Amino acid sequence: MNATEPRCRWWPRSVRARAALAAASAAAVILVGIGWWVHHDVYRQSTQIAEEQARENLLALVDQLKEGVVPSGRSAVPYEVVATGRRTAVASGGGMEDFDPGARHVLPTPSALFAPPPNDGAEWGYTIRPLRIPVRHDHHPGNGLDLAGRTYPVLYADVRAGELGSDKAAALGVTADATLRAYVVLLPDTAEAITSTTDGLLLRAGLVGLVLIAAAAYFTVRIALRPVEAIRALTASVTASDPRERVTVPATGHEITALATTINTTLQRLDDAAARQRRFVADAAHELRSPLTTLLASLEVALAYPERTDWPATATTAARQTRRLHSLAEDLLLLARLDTRAPAADPETVDLTALASRLAEQYPLTERPLTLTCDSTAPAYARGNPDAYERLLRNLIDNAARHAAHRIQITVRNQDAWVVLTVHDDGPGVPTEDAERIFERFVRLDDARSRDRGGTGLGLAIARDLAHRHRGTLTLAPRTLGACFELRVPRASAPDEE
Repeated sequence: MNATEPRCRWWPRSVRARAALAAASAAAVILVGIGWWVHHDVYRQSTQIAEEQARENLLALVDQLKEGVVPSGRSAVPYEVVATGRRTAVASGGGMEDFDPGARHVLPTPSALFAPPPNDGAEWGYTIRPLRIPVRHDHHPGNGLDLAGRTYPVLYADVRAGELGSDKAAALGVTADATLRAYVVLLPDTAEAITSTTDGLLLRAGLVGLVLIAAAAYFTVRIALRPVEAIRALTASVTASDPRERVTVPATGHEITALATTINTTLQRLDDAAARQRRFVADAAHELRSPLTTLLASLEVALAYPERTDWPATATTAARQTRRLHSLAEDLLLLARLDTRAPAADPETVDLTALASRLAEQYPLTERPLTLTCDSTAPAYARGNPDAYERLLRNLIDNAARHAAHRIQITVRNQDAWVVLTVHDDGPGVPTEDAERIFERFVRLDDARSRDRGGTGLGLAIARDLAHRHRGTLTLAPRTLGACFELRVPRASAPDEE
């Protein structure tokens, strides 16, 4: 799959749209959970309210029966009063009267299914049971409430006619030994209607809320990303040849401020790198032009006056300048490889003491009478490339040999977790203000000396880059006499201990 193609085509590319969609999705999940909880809680509370109303109606029915009064058929809730020894209902209403009053009562009498409820010491008690309203041919609903064939929670309470007296029992149409039972049917219709209405309100409010949340998230992110868009537009105008533009850092102190600061730091690094590159190219061209000019002038003079030319001297000059060009080209190629920051391949364990001792013995000191010594007490192992360590140390010795008056001393010692190697010469030293500048490329402090003796000006820069590649440091240590370069690299275990 093409890396530029989105993985999900339906997923928006805009950060604003993604934020709005994510906010709406999260809000939808939260609202669904809240809606589910509200739905069940409203239904539960509505059912409790309906049960409380049914209980109050049942209490009113019981009070009327105890007074010997036949309850009226007009009721907001379905009810029926039955009695033992009586075929028809004592009273009914609220929809139960839609059954034929002259037919048998709908709900069972106390002796048919249930015993009287236990007396718990309260003034009165009631029982709630699920009962199915039977389907009968004499049922003719007139108010639109069809109870037949459905099961409802039913509240009921018993009243003994013997406790009422013969007159009240006679007024109710029951015998003195009969038991009356008052039923009140608990209809869930009200709770369901309230819950349904609440669900509708929640659904509409939720949809409106989701739209508002998505819109708020969209415009909030849009406003928040305005500084980012400004940064993007300004950064797009930056080129490698002219990275001088800088983005405006907001004063709010939020993440955009950190982003702007980071981008400005990156642009500054690019600017510094571009300046170093331009300076490096200019210096390299200048360094290459000097030996080429000398070589070309020598050859042109020899060709112009062949009979008066000292050809051995001309060949010697050409060879010397060619060697300088070759050395300069090798240094430039090495710096180019170091600038790629490629990791060192297959690092080895190198004994810097043995390396320093070998270079001290083999280093040619034919031009001037110099003494080169190596002072070390024990093997000093470090991990890295042996050729790179040799090039680093050779560059330090070359630099010391150009400036030393009589003596160069190399010391190698183990110091805690580091190997410390120093190259000290007894030359004129380096001014304190130039302690870091000498590690820059093509920097030579003694401009008066000949360029043949002064080198290319890349040795110390290459040495420091090699030190950094081996996770070490190369600095100029303070000394009262001469210059002392100190190399620190991580110490490694001996080969026989690995």
